[in-house]
Amino acid sequence: MGDMDLIRPLGLAGIPCAAVCAPDEPPRFSRFTSATVPRHDAWREQDAQVDDLLAFGRRQPLPPILYYAGDPELSIVSRYRDALGEVFRFVVADAVLVDDLMDKARFSDLAERLALPVPRTQALRPRDPASAELSLSLPVMVKPITRDADIWRPIAGEKKALRVDTAEEFERVWRRLAAGGVDALAQEVVPGPETLIESYHAYVDGTGAVAAEFTGRKIRTFPPEYGHSSALTTTAAEDVAALGREILRRIGLRGLAKVDFKRAPDGQLRLLEVNPRFTLWHHLAAVAGLNIPELVYADLAGLPRPAVGTARPGVCWSMPWRDAAAARASGVAPVPWLVWTMRCEAKSHISLDDPFPFLGGLVWRRVAKRRNAPLRPAVAP
Repeated sequence: MGDMDLIRPLGLAGIPCAAVCAPDEPPRFSRFTSATVPRHDAWREQDAQVDDLLAFGRRQPLPPILYYAGDPELSIVSRYRDALGEVFRFVVADAVLVDDLMDKARFSDLAERLALPVPRTQALRPRDPASAELSLSLPVMVKPITRDADIWRPIAGEKKALRVDTAEEFERVWRRLAAGGVDALAQEVVPGPETLIESYHAYVDGTGAVAAEFTGRKIRTFPPEYGHSSALTTTAAEDVAALGREILRRIGLRGLAKVDFKRAPDGQLRLLEVNPRFTLWHHLAAVAGLNIPELVYADLAGLPRPAVGTARPGVCWSMPWRDAAAARASGVAPVPWLVWTMRCEAKSHISLDDPFPFLGGLVWRRVAKRRNAPLRPAVAP
């Protein structure tokens, strides 16, 4: 359950994939995809998605290995772990911990209990008028309790969070949250651009040992502030790795983890969130020499582990169509951006040895758009 940034590292390891996707989605056209499973709305149609997964899994001669990227897919695997575990093999963190990490308010409580280095936060719940009184120092960022884009997009558009600099701005944001009945979290801002967001990535096996790890940093996002990643690079940041390991030890995580930090002006790392799932970063790391999805496959299939190396620092990933807009918004001239993109080692959905995820999805959508277009009225001669 993921896009090409999850399928590609598996394909590079020679592991065939069954993609959970719609007919027009890029994974359907990949040479690494040997079968498909219908995709349902992963937030609102979880029962239907599980039914189709189980039907597919029961037809296989051996229990398939289940991968998942994205919060709603993580929610499916965690909520239905018992039923899915009868048919599939997978790794997933403890159910209570998954809920604590996915719900930003619960994560705030967890961070307070364990003394994790998070910025000061406050829950904003429209059903509780008392939370309309901000107890934090401005500026703050306001982000959703859970990442349901259909709920959050009317509040913030494509941004993952909103920056609030004044009391008047906070009142306006509160009114929008109240009108939509949307729970959110306010968090004191760590100054600086998105390029100061660094991350620690790890696979912790069933014994509690860190089987593989690497670090990385954002280059660009779109929108430029609180946007979605459009360009990333691997790093070799020892302080990020050390703090990431310590945080995973404190919370007792087993499985996959992405730990996001922001480096404050004094050089200290402030914890933003922990995501216990596969991410697009695994594509970048595989190209850089560390294929974590392949390692997980070997463990679950009972095979010898592949050699575990280190991810080379300085290897880059981009989503070109999103990064073009991010570069323009950041003031990067078109020619330098194009040169950088051509040299970028990992590109989301685009590769010379597997061109059809990009081309096939593009052609399918154009054909579907024409089929659904209204007929033009006849014109008299």
